[in-house]
Amino acid sequence: MNAHSLMVQGCTSDAGKTTLVAALCRILKRRGVRVAPFKPQNMALNSAVTVEGGEIGRAQALQALAAGLPPHTDFNPVLLKPATDLRAQVIIHGKVAANLDARDYQNYKPAAMKAVLESWARLTRDYDMVLVEGAGSPAEINLRARDVANMGFAEAVDCPVLLVADIDRGGVFAHLVGTLALLSESEQRRVVGFVINRFRGDISLLESGLEWLEARTGKPVLGVLPYLHGLFLDAEDAIHTHQADKSAARLKVIAPAYPRTSNHNDLDPLRLHPEVDFQWIGPGQRIPPADLIVLPGSKSVRADLEWLREKGWADALQKHLRYGGKIIGLCGGYQMLGHWIHDPEGQEGSVGSTAGFGWLDCDTTLKAEKQLRNVNGYLCLDGQPAMLGYEIHQGITCGAGLLRPAVQLTTGADGAISADNQILGAYCHGLFDHPAALAALLDWAGMRNTQTIDLAARREADLNRLADAVETALDWERLAAWGIRAIARMPST
Repeated sequence: MNAHSLMVQGCTSDAGKTTLVAALCRILKRRGVRVAPFKPQNMALNSAVTVEGGEIGRAQALQALAAGLPPHTDFNPVLLKPATDLRAQVIIHGKVAANLDARDYQNYKPAAMKAVLESWARLTRDYDMVLVEGAGSPAEINLRARDVANMGFAEAVDCPVLLVADIDRGGVFAHLVGTLALLSESEQRRVVGFVINRFRGDISLLESGLEWLEARTGKPVLGVLPYLHGLFLDAEDAIHTHQADKSAARLKVIAPAYPRTSNHNDLDPLRLHPEVDFQWIGPGQRIPPADLIVLPGSKSVRADLEWLREKGWADALQKHLRYGGKIIGLCGGYQMLGHWIHDPEGQEGSVGSTAGFGWLDCDTTLKAEKQLRNVNGYLCLDGQPAMLGYEIHQGITCGAGLLRPAVQLTTGADGAISADNQILGAYCHGLFDHPAALAALLDWAGMRNTQTIDLAARREADLNRLADAVETALDWERLAAWGIRAIARMPST
């Protein structure tokens, strides 16, 4: 097997693949290894813009950060962005290649694998070690044909595999034994060992189970990773609904979790701010009073706009404005705030137009070409605070409302602020990320003299915290026995 690569596959989604690969990237970087992350195929609505102006999954951008690298399209050559339950936008090497339903994508997989192997060849040429993340589970029998994401890829490039399972879900031994049993004999041989994730409690109570697992499967348990409370890492796709205790909160902020919410990580600075009581509001939940409502991005803006109307958000937003509340729309949420969203080419399904809320004097026309770029500039608020961000959208927005922009970028103005100063919309993702920009937006929303929080510093600290925990927990000698060279270098300390 390829001794300069290792693939982390999971028994389930959210088993810990992303975090383990990120931790290993940081550990090897600290040891002086030239390491790169890689995910052959990702399905996610959370994405990032790369240095060359492409689009990859946000998890791979996080792993690149852990490895000390700028995000690159080779780290995630195939990205699927679901538009409906049956259809997805297919992004190859950072650019939109097709819009396909699930059945058509099965026929497209050979072309996707070709792109994957091209990226793989470049990475293995340029780096000492490539750490690969699988997708979902390798035991999804219905998806085994022409597999790009898991064992199909591992077999194609002769890559060893670690299998990780989340003990916090329960049934961890069943997950590991069952997943292994559903693999072919050659795939089983490829699994070099198990990692158990998110363990809390007395590990001595687990030891008899670990011994049974090794005896039953013939595979070593290479680590039991601890549950790390309060760890902040960019989520691949799932929205964080956990509400921390905010006894010091001075501002109430809510956001609708519509069906195709994209780049929800935009709101992480609000969720993590100690003085902000932030809550995602899902279907069936009461829409509570708030100081600020944020409409996040959307992969299907027209459909999510209709969803908002069906769930009573139009009336709630109108009442919110009537009582003096503030609204911020980001990307797709910004488009919803205008008069009309036109889709003359059927980019989101059927050709047609959908009426927006009409609170910003502008219209949006959806186009096939996607705008992808990293941006910087300043907010058009008091003090003109600096901001850094990125754009990912397929709409062109025009109208008189844009004469009062929300952001001034080095490339030009972006967004709009309403004449009554209650509504702000912009295409820029990451609007809240820069500490000065976050403070200014919270001040605009009504919270003066807020605490300063630095999301980038928090992310960096938590990557190191994660790496420290994984470095302590993994059995490096047993990894070395499998001949996995770069990853098995012993710590220098």
